[in-house]
Amino acid sequence: MTLKRMDNVLIVVDDLEAAKAFFVELGMDLEGETLLEGDWVDRVVGLENVRAEIAMMRTPDGHGRVELTKFHAPAAVRAEPKNAPANALGIRRIMFAVEDIDDVLARLRTHGAELVGGVAQYEDMYRLCFIRGPEGIIVGIAEELG
Repeated sequence: MTLKRMDNVLIVVDDLEAAKAFFVELGMDLEGETLLEGDWVDRVVGLENVRAEIAMMRTPDGHGRVELTKFHAPAAVRAEPKNAPANALGIRRIMFAVEDIDDVLARLRTHGAELVGGVAQYEDMYRLCFIRGPEGIIVGIAEELG
């Protein structure tokens, strides 16, 4: 058996509206929103009495998705510092290819994004950087050169 595809990445957030606005500014499309609750949700996530809102964000090519989830019940729990460093255990970032890194960075800064380090160039192939957005989410953006 082989892996078919990566379907989506889940990010638990407290401020769903700010997270949606950030990912829309990045260039993603809001695919849909819904409220999830009931026994089936409880079984899947291993919690009781779950009530959560989700917003599914889709990349313009339709192949990648980010699922933003706000838990109303039970309340979300912070497992690490909000601004965990790049060497903290766990998933540290998701990376997106962009056409113009300077433009994307400027637009995301209007949503509170901050550079984690700086914009760097990798050989003659990419300019890239990591930015911290709402909820401490780390997003990488890379512009292919030439």
